[in-house]
Amino acid sequence: MNEKIPFQKDLGIEVTQFNSQQSEVRFHWKESLIGNSPMQILHGGVTATALDTAGGVVIMASVIDKLSDDASLEKVVERISRCGTIDLRVDYVRPGRGQEFIATATIIRSGNKVAVARMEMHNEDGMLIAFGTGTYIVG
Repeated sequence: MNEKIPFQKDLGIEVTQFNSQQSEVRFHWKESLIGNSPMQILHGGVTATALDTAGGVVIMASVIDKLSDDASLEKVVERISRCGTIDLRVDYVRPGRGQEFIATATIIRSGNKVAVARMEMHNEDGMLIAFGTGTYIVG
């Protein structure tokens, strides 16, 4: 995933934890991600993308976990390729300041057609910057 999605690669978002209990993505500050130049604050769209990515990762891991142990790679790819964001809500709590940003996600509900995740983004000091809820199509 770190190499296959060009937009995430441009932002520098890297999947660092991939399982059905919790996912994690990280990225580092760079000037091209500024949304408020005078204040040197991260662009809100970058924050939303990081939260959506973390949510999507935990949802895909959950979908994979539901497959049989002998599922082929083609079956896994086919199932996760159907996943997509239906709705995303982001609450911005503090300005996006820091050198590294960590977005985590957990499953709230995982059904046959729709799954819901809760996400949070912190900086390297553990300061909460934003949280969100994502609804994803999975079937």
